Amino acid sequence: MTNKLGNLVLDRWIEGDGDGTLLTSAVSGDAVASITSDGLDFAAILAHAREVGGANLRKMTFHERAEMLKSLARYLNEHKKTFYALSTETGATRADSWIDIDGGISTLFVFSSKGRREMPNDHVYLDGPPEGLSRNGTFIGQHIYTPKLGAAIHINAFNFPCWGMLEKLAPTLLAGVPAIVKPASSTAYLTELMVRHINDSGILPDGALQLICGGVGDLFDHLNCQDTIAFTGSKSTAEFLQAHPRVVSESVAFTAETDSLNASILGPDALPGTPEFDLFLKEVVREMTSKAGQKCTAIRRIIAPATIAGELTAALGTALGDIRIGNPASKDVDMGALASQGQRDEVRDRVRELSTQADIVFGNTDDFDVVDADPRRGAFFMPTLLHCERPLTSSAVHSVEAFGPVSTILPYHSLDEAIELARLGEGSLAGSIVTHDDAVARELVLGTAAYHGRMVVINRHCADESTGHGSPLPHLVHGGPGRAGGGEEMGGVRGVKHYMQRTAIQGSPQTITAIGNRWTRGADERDPGVHPFRKTFEQLDIGDTLHTDAREITLDDIGHFAEFTGDMFYAHTDEEAAAKNPFFDGRVAHGYLIVSFAAGLFVEPEFGPVLANYGVDDLRFATPVYVGDTLRVRLTCKQKTLRAGSGYGEVRWDTEVTNQDDEVVAQYDVLTMVATDEQWASVQ
Repeated sequence: MTNKLGNLVLDRWIEGDGDGTLLTSAVSGDAVASITSDGLDFAAILAHAREVGGANLRKMTFHERAEMLKSLARYLNEHKKTFYALSTETGATRADSWIDIDGGISTLFVFSSKGRREMPNDHVYLDGPPEGLSRNGTFIGQHIYTPKLGAAIHINAFNFPCWGMLEKLAPTLLAGVPAIVKPASSTAYLTELMVRHINDSGILPDGALQLICGGVGDLFDHLNCQDTIAFTGSKSTAEFLQAHPRVVSESVAFTAETDSLNASILGPDALPGTPEFDLFLKEVVREMTSKAGQKCTAIRRIIAPATIAGELTAALGTALGDIRIGNPASKDVDMGALASQGQRDEVRDRVRELSTQADIVFGNTDDFDVVDADPRRGAFFMPTLLHCERPLTSSAVHSVEAFGPVSTILPYHSLDEAIELARLGEGSLAGSIVTHDDAVARELVLGTAAYHGRMVVINRHCADESTGHGSPLPHLVHGGPGRAGGGEEMGGVRGVKHYMQRTAIQGSPQTITAIGNRWTRGADERDPGVHPFRKTFEQLDIGDTLHTDAREITLDDIGHFAEFTGDMFYAHTDEEAAAKNPFFDGRVAHGYLIVSFAAGLFVEPEFGPVLANYGVDDLRFATPVYVGDTLRVRLTCKQKTLRAGSGYGEVRWDTEVTNQDDEVVAQYDVLTMVATDEQWASVQ
């Protein structure tokens, strides 16, 4: 009996009504599972996400959610052999599965790290510095991000059943928003298997993740303005969903990753025999055959100098001829099958469309050998290379996407022509340039960047460590304009913000400080009673302030600092020359002398809870310091971020140095690590 995929809804597994749709192996054609979501209460699913999942996630800080992602990544890492075993049924080789499974798990790790290092251990994310809105500083503004109070609907594609889910799930959960995941049907059995393990782990709180295997029923009818849709799939489906009356009337946030006729441009300097020519061959072949070309970032258009198009065609044909197609479980196979026979037929149809304006120069769509498999039952397709003689006047090569191991050579006669060809794709997720000439790289990037979500320049200097043309990275945005959907995903903290609401708040400095847990100039200053460096992390309060004694700057100070440091810049050593400088009236103190003397004024030298000073942020020198000026420092506890389980927390100190006329001389943040109560008690 065929296994029926379950739906994880309302924190339990529920089978849909009826027999469902049969899902078959991409390799053998045998039944793998059936899929249906008929009979589910989609309104209840959405309500459960909002009321249970959202409430549970919002109780956690960004750091707690980041630790949750880390725990989940570790758990999935321990069970990934199970996922690899089933992944072969999707047509994926071991290398393909590594991208999907290990790549997805790695994305969890990256967002966990981003959450802990770049976001506060708090429930609100501050976007930039405060904005002064009044003459006397009593009324200011601040942009903040808070989690949306709805659910994130993730509609994923068939090509990456694991990574496609996890790359959306990581920033969503870090934002504090629950997810309802709807995988593409043809490979949903692998997504379901991973979700079963996620659920079994018990790491996520109730309601944080639900899975729908099948259609989404009337789910869209119940959306509101707090919900978010993240879609990966065809442009036509995206447009259909975006036009849903509820999406329109509620202004539901919708990000889409859709069709993309990605281009790789070979620079005119990259002639046969150069390292760049060889690198280009490698990239094109890899992008055509990895995942059997079923990558939204794969190279569909090969833009190359017309003078070497023949040599390039021959070299690619030779390399593609060495690719062994067949059962992905076999060690002798380089490229597996497409995800389904329906997908294979779709690719074959698109190749026929392309061949009306381009010649097939390598490949056979109907007759080819496969290893350890039946070509009649499996969804196999031979790598297919086309050549378009007149790419500027041929529309199909810039509009028809064969989502498989298919690419077309487009010759160009000038860089302007190469740029025009790249633009004719009308928006792409990824583009690449292979050149050793940085001037060429600049011209091509500036000419085409507006049409791309991401671009990579590859040459001999970075090739060994480059992730290549088609690898989306969680640190960088994934998405693109125009045909590519116009959306963005990942991109580090940028991807987290997509599931949050940016709000401009206005009020007094003290109120803004209380809301954001970050001291703002003009807010209350608290007398800590002791030197603030004597207080542990828990004992410190936002606003604890030290006002120091004054120190006079002498000519000997400036001269000694110059000789001691070797900084003999004329403004510090030559009175006459300094007076000619439009910024100064004569010799001035070094900026770093000011910072050093300031530290001498506010540092508590005795052994205490402050463990280390590890940096200075946003240092600015506002007013020149002359001989005879006296300096004072105001040091205020600005922000606290506990490093969970470390025994210390980061404390950010707002530092302001003023002169005898109360003019600001320098402003900056001092960063220290401060021991917790427990850690400090253990070392005394």
